[in-house]
Amino acid sequence: MSNKPHRDTIFVEEAEILTHEAYQGDQFILRLLAPQCAAQAKPGSFAHIQCAPLKPLRRPISIMRVSVDLGWVDFLYKAVGKGTRLLSQRKLGETISIMGPIGKPFELHAERPRPLLIGGGVGMPPVLFVAESLSENPDYKPFVILGSEVPFPFKPIPSKILIPGIPDGIIASMPLLDDWEIPSRLATLQGFAGCYEGYVTDLARQWLNALDDESLHQVEIFSCGPHPMLETVASLAAEYNLPCQISLEEFMACGVGGCAGCVVEVETKSGLAMKRVCVDGPVFDAKQVFPS
Repeated sequence: MSNKPHRDTIFVEEAEILTHEAYQGDQFILRLLAPQCAAQAKPGSFAHIQCAPLKPLRRPISIMRVSVDLGWVDFLYKAVGKGTRLLSQRKLGETISIMGPIGKPFELHAERPRPLLIGGGVGMPPVLFVAESLSENPDYKPFVILGSEVPFPFKPIPSKILIPGIPDGIIASMPLLDDWEIPSRLATLQGFAGCYEGYVTDLARQWLNALDDESLHQVEIFSCGPHPMLETVASLAAEYNLPCQISLEEFMACGVGGCAGCVVEVETKSGLAMKRVCVDGPVFDAKQVFPS
């Protein structure tokens, strides 16, 4: 048996652009028809996308949603460099070469049925994927916190779901999550209406402090976002003695473990080791990446 199980679950597809929506802050949501990727994708996995025909070096972009039945895959990305700016110019009906799904996904644990999902910026997609995977599972009671310093890539709405521990007036939520009956709140330093004025971890702390001991012991944190945010999330998890999984964002060349261009230093049972974000991750135990 192969000791590289990912080899048989990564596909290269010429994916048709079904929708390509622009949002403030140079943010885009791209929906591609990629049935093989959709069928194998799990929360936390990503795809390596060729941004333009004459731009051979691909870009890793996290998977936000999939429809196995209809074969589409959604990506949220921000146009920040030459490659993603070229990608933002691609039109409906064009095809894009994608390779995926890639990477070690998040792992849920039945003994921790209260997942706290924290996403920042373009780190929102993996936690949204986790949330949707739980939307029809009554055994889990997730709570989602999303943060952004540019307008969110959706129109926030006042949530219909009350959440103990959340300050009065903090009612802005993601419409899709409300539709799934999953409680969510938004955090920012930009003064957006209905949002918590502060960091995602500050809002998370208020929620955690409102839990009784039994509920607190049912929490596991799942997070993706900028490196400083993840470091603070890891510290928060350590403060409350909670397990925490984080999805790292890193520059990549090959995306399948061959070039070792995306390695990070992690703590293992045998000491410090260099791990590849693309195939050893992108999801890691927070304690491995940010040992206390």
